[in-house]
Amino acid sequence: MPDIKILTEAELRGLVPLDSDAVDCVEQGFTTLAGGKVVMPPIMTLPVSDQNGEVCVKTAYVPGLDSFAMKMSPGFFDNPKIGLPSTTGLMVVFSSRTGLLEALLLDNGYLTDVRTAAAGAVAARHLARADASHVCIIGAGVQAKMQLKAMTLVRDVKSAAIWARDAAKAEAAAAGLREELGIEIHVSTSIEQAVSSADIVVATTPAAEPVIMAEWLQPGQLVIAMGSDQEHKCELEPACLTKADLYVPDSQSQCAVKGELRSALGAGLIAEDQSFAELGGITSGQAAGRSSASELIIADLTGTGVQDTAIATLACSRANAAGAGATFTS
Repeated sequence: MPDIKILTEAELRGLVPLDSDAVDCVEQGFTTLAGGKVVMPPIMTLPVSDQNGEVCVKTAYVPGLDSFAMKMSPGFFDNPKIGLPSTTGLMVVFSSRTGLLEALLLDNGYLTDVRTAAAGAVAARHLARADASHVCIIGAGVQAKMQLKAMTLVRDVKSAAIWARDAAKAEAAAAGLREELGIEIHVSTSIEQAVSSADIVVATTPAAEPVIMAEWLQPGQLVIAMGSDQEHKCELEPACLTKADLYVPDSQSQCAVKGELRSALGAGLIAEDQSFAELGGITSGQAAGRSSASELIIADLTGTGVQDTAIATLACSRANAAGAGATFTS
């Protein structure tokens, strides 16, 4: 049996920062997905409702890659009340040729955070106005902070507004981001004003009821909805999707079940048989992205297994090159 590589969160943080390489890696995953040969089963979700928790399993086999990942991602959203992170998890990497276990990535959800933020950057790279410079972030958790950093990788962001239900948490996030990014960041007390004045709006909450209303949205904006990745979640008023000039899902079939599209379908605002160009179709050049500065565009990002295989493959490649990690012989 081959040796198994074991990598800790600390090692993976050093090997796979949120940078342009991570964005390019995830973008290539979307592009490959558009080719039609990726095998990506539906997300398996285990609800643990009495603890306000869930465990999601995502995976994808990508022809041409030597390995594929299966990611187990718990989200227990009351954990911060007892001083624990709300999301954790790990990735298991197998050989695409033999199916043998190759690596355990004990990342505690870090690689998921990176690939999720990178997906936001991919959406902004292809769908935001070229001159977009003011960002609104809804939420103040880890992903909220990483999304703002991701936006700076693909656009010349000069300022940002953060709105969150917990104003103290928003203030803390803003202070840390000001120091890290060196841009003007303020905490908004009005979500409507924060949304309506932004070039790019990124929603990063686990909300079950809409936090962004259609009447707030403006021509030329890009709205990136990341939080809705389960059947009970919803960050956008369903009418937002019909107000948009262009709606872009990461996976239409997945968004119809777990994303913002699900709510719009349920409200009868979008026909069940309506087809949309996916993000991979746009990154691959098969479909058009933004065609004018005045278009209002919504990206619905539920998180796909191909992103997990892409980022796990990058992590293993860098670990092998650096000789990082412990080796376990079974």
